[in-house]
Order: sequence, then structure tokens, then C-alpha cells
Amino acid sequence: MGQIRAKTLAESNRAEIATIYDVNPIVNPPTKVAQSASEIINDPSIDAVFTCTPNYLIPELCIKSLRAGKHVFSEKPPALNAKQLVEVIKAEKESNGLKLMYGFNHRHHESIIRMKEIVGSGDMGRILWMRGRYGKEVDESFLNGWRADPQLSGGGIFLDQGIHMLDLFLHLGGDFDQAHSFVSNLYWKIEGVEDNVFAIYKNSLSGVCASLHSTMTQWRYLFSLEVFLEKGALILNGLKTSSGVYGDEVLTIKKNLPKDKSGQFEQDETFTYKSDSSWLSEINHFFDCIEKEVPINYGSSSDALKLMRLVDKTYK
Repeated sequence: MGQIRAKTLAESNRAEIATIYDVNPIVNPPTKVAQSASEIINDPSIDAVFTCTPNYLIPELCIKSLRAGKHVFSEKPPALNAKQLVEVIKAEKESNGLKLMYGFNHRHHESIIRMKEIVGSGDMGRILWMRGRYGKEVDESFLNGWRADPQLSGGGIFLDQGIHMLDLFLHLGGDFDQAHSFVSNLYWKIEGVEDNVFAIYKNSLSGVCASLHSTMTQWRYLFSLEVFLEKGALILNGLKTSSGVYGDEVLTIKKNLPKDKSGQFEQDETFTYKSDSSWLSEINHFFDCIEKEVPINYGSSSDALKLMRLVDKTYK
């Protein structure tokens, strides 16, 4: 992720990468290499810090960066639980207007932007329910990485990948106050690292429900987000990524229209997105908010706290 962020920063022409740090040796570094994360955080010449680390390090590094007077862009998850995130938000509030943004990259995909516009316009009525499936396969090499250690990762596939789908539920449908779930590790059998989560969320006031399945025993890569409204449905299959394993993003807009003269329903509208501009969109949003001194709209700490409270309920 650090390499992806660095590449995108260079493409944006909106920042200079001053210093990088990794616990492992960096081959052919593109810029100065620090001896520690603290060296970067405490450098008075640096304006912003990008935190691209294993999950357990994220809250502490964000707090230290904010207290050192740096704007912060951090990978997800924002913390291992909501309690940790509250401490980060405290540091943000004490930072005199510094920006803190979390990398919930999926909000910046063109298909999601289009879905958000349609939902926001009200043209298709209010959301009735949503369903999201996000799955991949892993092999035995997964057991050798930090994600297989609950002390470092804080959880399994849900905290690693399913959290993106839950964030999209919140992005499109608002908050949820109820969560019911089944969390299992039937295949990989790693204590504290689930390989499947089946969850249902409900907003008691609006009645909106959302169903989520997050898995790493899919045995194929799958991204599917369905939003059903009063006047039709938005069906998204596929997600454009650098690896290409999820395919193109294919968004189908189905409106509840009357039959035509032949007695057939009018055809659905389908849009295919074959390129991914989400990384650059995300970086530009971060810099726009800094330069214009406006609040973070996508990936704010308040978004993150709402999300982590639901994550806690799901695991509970």
C-alpha cells in the first residue's frame, strides 16, 4: 500500500515525497529513507504523513503524527476497535485543524460515485434494503503473514476486506443501530482470525436492512453490491483493481417502469467502468481539504467511528 500511495502521490504532482520508512530494507529507494517512523513524524519540514502499516500500529502512529503537527492520511482499519479510535479523535480535536483521513478507497470508484449520486438525488426513491458480498481466496502463504496474527491484525477477513463493504453500506444508506452476525473460522482455524462473516444490519428508524457476507473461502474473487430502492435497483458486479482479479465494474440501473407497447419491460441501463481512478481521486480529496481548509467529506474520523462501532457489534 505504501508503494501504491507513493506512486499516486507522484502522479498527482501535488506533493513531494520527502522521506519513507519500512521495517524491511528498501531496494532502490526513490527518495530519502528514514531510520524509524519517529524520524519522519518529528521532522519539522514534513507537512503530512501517510501511515501504511499493519493494523495494530495505526492508532499510535496517527496520534503521534497529529501531536507533531502533521496532517495524516491513514490506511484502514482506523483502529482495532472503537475505543482505540476515540483516543485518535481526541488527538485530532486537539490538533488545531489538522486533517485526518482514512483510506476507504472504494468510495472513490466511479461506479460507487454514480450510485451515490442516484441515491442522493431521490429520483429512485428511498433505499429499502442492501446486499453486499465480498470474497477472495487465500493459500497457505497467508499463514506466514501478519494478517494471520490476531495481535497484529485485530481480526480476519472482515476487518481486512469486509470493512470496505460495511463502509459502503454506511456511505449509501446512513447509519445502523442493530447488528446480528455469525463469525467463523471453519477452514483456516486460526483463533481470532475469522475466514467468514455473515452479518445483517438494521436502522430502527428507517427500517433499512443490509446483508453482508465477507469471506476468504470464496475460491474465486467476487465483489457484488446491490441496492434496492422504491423505484428500482442499483446492481454493481466487479471492482476495478490493480490486480484485475475482480474484473471490470459493471453497474446496472434497473428502474420500475411500465411495460412498452410490446408488453415487455424496458431494458435496464448498464455501464461498464474499465479503469480505476480511485487512488488519485482519494489523494486529491485529501489535498483539497488541506488547501481549502474544509472538512474531510469521505473517510473522516466521524465516518470511521460510526464504522468501528458497527465492527465492534459484529464481532461481539
